[in-house]
Amino acid sequence: MIYELYGDLRSGAFCVEAALAEAGAPYAFREIVLDRNEQKSQAFLALNPSGKVPALRLPEGIVLTETSALLTIIAERHPECGLLPPSGSIAQAEALRWLAFMASEIYPMVEVDDYPERFAPSGAAAEALKGKARARIRERMLIVEAAVKGRWLLGDTFCAADIYAAMFTRWSYFRDWKEEHLPRICALAEALAVRPKIAPVWKRHFGS
Repeated sequence: MIYELYGDLRSGAFCVEAALAEAGAPYAFREIVLDRNEQKSQAFLALNPSGKVPALRLPEGIVLTETSALLTIIAERHPECGLLPPSGSIAQAEALRWLAFMASEIYPMVEVDDYPERFAPSGAAAEALKGKARARIRERMLIVEAAVKGRWLLGDTFCAADIYAAMFTRWSYFRDWKEEHLPRICALAEALAVRPKIAPVWKRHFGS
C-alpha cells in the first residue's frame, strides 16, 4: 500500500514528493514528462481531467490533485512529521494561509508566463502578457519574502509551506533576481535542501 505520485522533475510535483519523503511515507514516482505533453495523454487525463501535475493516488486508490490539498492530506495523515502545526492553532492557520496564497496568487501566473499564447494572440500581445505575469509572480513572491519570520516561514517551526516557497527559487522567474530581492526565501531554500529526508529529492529535481 503506497502512494503513487504523478509528475515531472522540477515541477510542482517536487513539493508533494518532498512532503512524502519528510513523512517517511512509501511512494512511487510516475514520471509525466511535460516537454512531451504527456499530461495531455488520455491515460493521464483519466486521472486528472485538467491535464496538470501533480496528481496523487492514495493507498486506497483515490486520486487527488492540487498541490496545497495534497500537502495538507499528507500532513494530516502523518502528523508525527510536523508538516503542519497542531490542528486549530494560529500557526496552522498561518501555514495554510501561505499555502493557499502561493497556490492561488502565484501558481496560476506560472501558466500564463509559460504559455501566454493560451491567453492572448501570439506575438506582441502574448509577449506583453508574459511580462505582466512575470511581474505579478515577483510582486506576490515579495509578499511571501516579507512574511518569513526566521529560518522558516513561521520562524523556528518548519512546515509544508516552506517546501512550496523553496521550490519557486529554482524556477526561471527569479533567476538573477532572487539573491537581491528574496534573501530570506533563498536562505530558507538552502536549509530545506539539506534536510536529511528531503535532500535526495531536492538533488534529483534540482541538482546540488
